[in-house]
Amino acid sequence: MKQILTIFLLFACLRSNAGEIIVNEQGNIHEALRKAREWRRTNDPRCKGGITITLEEGHYYMNEPLFLRPEDSGTKESPLVIRGSGKHKSVICGDPRQKHTQIWPIKEQGDSSRQEVMERMIDFNPANRTITIPTPPQNVLQTKNLEMVVHQRWAIAILRVKEMKVEGDKTVVSFMEPESRLEFEHPWPQPVIGGDRGNSSFLLRTTEQRDGIEQLAIIDGANYVRFEGLTFNRTCWNRPLHKGHVTLQGGFPLVDAYKLKENPGLPWDEGLENQAWIERPVSAVTVRNTHHVDFYSVVFENLAATALDFVDNVSDCIVQKCTFGGIGGTAIMGGSFAESPREVHRPYTDLAERCQRLTIKENFVVDAANEDWGAVGIALGYVRDCTISSNYANFLSYSGICIGWGWTPHDTGMRNNRITDNTVKNYARQLYDTGGIYTLSNQPNSVISDNKISQPHPAPYATNDRAFRIYLDARTDGFTIENNTTEGRLIRRDEIGDNHPGPNIIFKQ
Repeated sequence: MKQILTIFLLFACLRSNAGEIIVNEQGNIHEALRKAREWRRTNDPRCKGGITITLEEGHYYMNEPLFLRPEDSGTKESPLVIRGSGKHKSVICGDPRQKHTQIWPIKEQGDSSRQEVMERMIDFNPANRTITIPTPPQNVLQTKNLEMVVHQRWAIAILRVKEMKVEGDKTVVSFMEPESRLEFEHPWPQPVIGGDRGNSSFLLRTTEQRDGIEQLAIIDGANYVRFEGLTFNRTCWNRPLHKGHVTLQGGFPLVDAYKLKENPGLPWDEGLENQAWIERPVSAVTVRNTHHVDFYSVVFENLAATALDFVDNVSDCIVQKCTFGGIGGTAIMGGSFAESPREVHRPYTDLAERCQRLTIKENFVVDAANEDWGAVGIALGYVRDCTISSNYANFLSYSGICIGWGWTPHDTGMRNNRITDNTVKNYARQLYDTGGIYTLSNQPNSVISDNKISQPHPAPYATNDRAFRIYLDARTDGFTIENNTTEGRLIRRDEIGDNHPGPNIIFKQ
């Protein structure tokens, strides 16, 4: 009798029509995917015209990611579609994000601003690996599991506090490993003492000490897959709980870094003094080793790190009319950023071809980089033939749309990239050395045109004034820039930030 009841319940939760598998809230998405896979394996007639897995309205908790393998691939004539039943109420979800409580400095009562309140540090000492701050209140000094969030112009560091030694009105703070070594050995970014606009800032906070679900779906080797009308909601970010978080740029954590003490420099940059190896931030939805994986009208919300990431060996993918809100890291990421074991400051010629023909259009990105302020709205690294068009990006801690990597004038294969008709507003809310649109390195035959970009937000804790509507950072070259506007007028050439751009920048008014 128990076996009959089990079979009946499974049938009720997972049923199929011709070419469609329907899952209700008591069902199992993994089982539905296995069923579709068996149809492919046996060449079932229901594969003709495509297989659709439809999730009925409800919340589908993932204690492990949905893993799409090469065997789950569709074809151009018979794709695999995973969709919600309507109105984005089919929710694939994990755990609620870890909570943080800022305990010093404290906002004044009635301050409804979402901008964190920070305090200026007194000293940053790489030799002793300490930061000196004004002495906090006694209750803060007695609090366990403290983190210090450090403002570093274009990035942040999250440092787990090891010890606080009170010396009158000053307190010397030391930190746990490995973040202490990374923070004090790597020369850039570091906190600024005595900068153009004062010393760098910090805040102290507690954190909910628990690990949670970080990933909801991994598409690895499965081609011709389409996600439509779903919501991905709630993930955690566990790394800072165990390792802290010291970044190079764009939210990429350092795994090793140090300053060159002898014979610094490279042929194109004699002043280069830093060596750095990074890893990729975790993402709620990960795509790699595939082509023709599309996301249409999908909602990504309340995700603690990266939302959607096209990591490596991807081509011909589309992200269209999706909504990203409440994202802790970068909303949409794609292409290699020369992650470890490679050192990031050297030119690589084999990476750009590993992310081609990615199209990101008509998406709505609001409130990204709210956990790691150095992350961005949309970020592409080593890529070619990619298009970022007609997107709306608003309420961002650092840059809005970024493309390129490598800090090099040499040919790396990056080329034919287009950033057109986007709207970028309310960026640079926390960090500077930034742009509404931000570029790096040589990208021949690329275009930045017809974008509407607001002026940078007057970030109150920035230690310099380097924030631009368009920022051509280290060795940018190969772009044609035309018909971009701000506050209803054309952006002038003298309003575009330059940092050693190449000779092949074409500016058209």
